[in-house]
Amino acid sequence: MCTNGVNTGQFKSSIEQIDEAVALTRRWTHRAYHTAESGEQLRTAAKLREAQTLLDEVRALLSEAADIVEEEAAVGGVTVQAV
Repeated sequence: MCTNGVNTGQFKSSIEQIDEAVALTRRWTHRAYHTAESGEQLRTAAKLREAQTLLDEVRALLSEAADIVEEEAAVGGVTVQAV
C-alpha cells in the first residue's frame, strides 16, 4: 500500500531491517560483556551492560515505529486512481 507517496510495506521492511541490525549488534555487545566480565574488567562490563540495555530500548522503539507505520497507513485516507 502506498500512503502519501510512501510504500508502507517497504517502509516497514526497512524498519525491520534496522531492527535486525540492532539485534545483531546487541548480540555482539552481549558477548563482549561476558568477555569483559570473565576477564574481571568490571567497569568495562558495566558499560557494555548499559549499552545492551540501550540497544534493547532501541529495539522496542523500532517495534513501536513498525506498528505505527501500519496504523498511519490505515487512516491515511489516500485514494489512488489510474489516469
